[in-house]
Amino acid sequence: MKFSTQEEYGLRLLLRIGKDRSDNGMTIPELSELEGLSEANVAKILRILRLAGFVESSRGHTGGYKLTRPAKDILVGEVLTALGGKLYESSFCELHAGVENICTNSIDCSLRSLWKTIQTMLDGLLSKITLQDLLGSEQQVEILVSNLSEELDK
Repeated sequence: MKFSTQEEYGLRLLLRIGKDRSDNGMTIPELSELEGLSEANVAKILRILRLAGFVESSRGHTGGYKLTRPAKDILVGEVLTALGGKLYESSFCELHAGVENICTNSIDCSLRSLWKTIQTMLDGLLSKITLQDLLGSEQQVEILVSNLSEELDK
């Protein structure tokens, strides 16, 4: 299981914008340089984030990208869904039926149970982590995630 570069870079861009304290926001060239990404890639990802309602842009000499709402109100799960979709969605089985029109295991599928359970656990965790949480240090985030995982296990 892998997260896409688009999801990784999208979260990094949001974190960078979330840390910015300027009134004007951050420009594509600034974000590109600070994150070591091409301007084209930054522009593509910011477009997705803008259409999903996470960032807004203003044009002109003093323009740039800003968060549309406080970082504490942006859930990581929502961002990942906007950038790449969910790991498992109900249409998954239809898309992976092989050469048949319907999966040969559509009635009784142990894999579907596994994927649904993993997605439920992932959704539970990611619905409790905000962009604000990720603005902390690596150690702070590790403690938060560990505590949230323990809560979900109860």
